[in-house]
Amino acid sequence: MQIRTQAISIESAGFNDVHNLTDRVASILHESRIAHGAVTVFVPGSTAGITTLEFERGAVEDLRRAMDRLVPPALHYDHDARWGDGNGFSHVRAALLGPSVTIPVVDGTLGLGTWQQIILVDFDNRPRRREVLVQCLGE
Repeated sequence: MQIRTQAISIESAGFNDVHNLTDRVASILHESRIAHGAVTVFVPGSTAGITTLEFERGAVEDLRRAMDRLVPPALHYDHDARWGDGNGFSHVRAALLGPSVTIPVVDGTLGLGTWQQIILVDFDNRPRRREVLVQCLGE
């Protein structure tokens, strides 16, 4: 069993900023030389999330608008009342999306569907530098 962990650094604008991580994750997997196992992609922090989506302008915009409808920034959030940082909505959005995704590795490649990409969504209310952890496990 082999384990390889590497970080990806992303400069993000916040406010539903979406980044395609697929090629960078695939490169890390290739360097690991793991043929069978799993890759976990995880973002530390509580105002961003990781998922999969067809990374094309329409689907990305649909996701942004859905998040705005589900968790509007202009509502009252107790987090904002307590801390005064105005990003209560981003914590709720990140909790709904989740901080990680795990993808099977089959014959040295990511087991993604044809139109499926790994994405980071930064929900915070300001630009951020995000460190995304990629961990490859397998043989």
